[in-house]
Amino acid sequence: MAAYLKEEYTNRVVAELEQKLGTTNRMLVPRLQKIVLNMAFGIVSKDEQKNLVGDLTAITGQKPKLCKAKKSISNFKLREGMVIGAQVTLRGDRMWEFAHRFIATALPRIRDFHGVPNRGFDGRGNYTLGIKDHSIFPELVEASAGHSGMDITFVTSSNDNKAAKALLESLGVPFAGRA
Repeated sequence: MAAYLKEEYTNRVVAELEQKLGTTNRMLVPRLQKIVLNMAFGIVSKDEQKNLVGDLTAITGQKPKLCKAKKSISNFKLREGMVIGAQVTLRGDRMWEFAHRFIATALPRIRDFHGVPNRGFDGRGNYTLGIKDHSIFPELVEASAGHSGMDITFVTSSNDNKAAKALLESLGVPFAGRA
């Protein structure tokens, strides 16, 4: 089963972006390559860590990679090798399904939502936004006790922010008026 947003991209968005960006080659139209979700939960108990990793698994449908500390830092009570976060990289149909669920159901559930900020572009066509509370996702019937945030990065094939923003707007990402 093909994802709704993927069909929307191939049927409508590509033609719209060709016209908007002035390209004649369909292969030069920017596309979504992957979505990366990072959740840093710091130093937590094993149970909390297990719950947060379970939440990230439920949100993405994919098992996260655990991120470990590279160095020991005594002021933070951090030891080398301790698990301090989790990361998931979504590609293909899972990426398109997640993007659709995120845009259509999770973003509208954010309290006092006025659009995502414009300042999350990195200059190379990638867009990152932070979410303060991961319980906005409808897959979490009962979110874990720790309301951890996460960073979501949309990696595009574009090399500039203008084309990447045009792609994300065409896919339905609601940007704020001015940042």
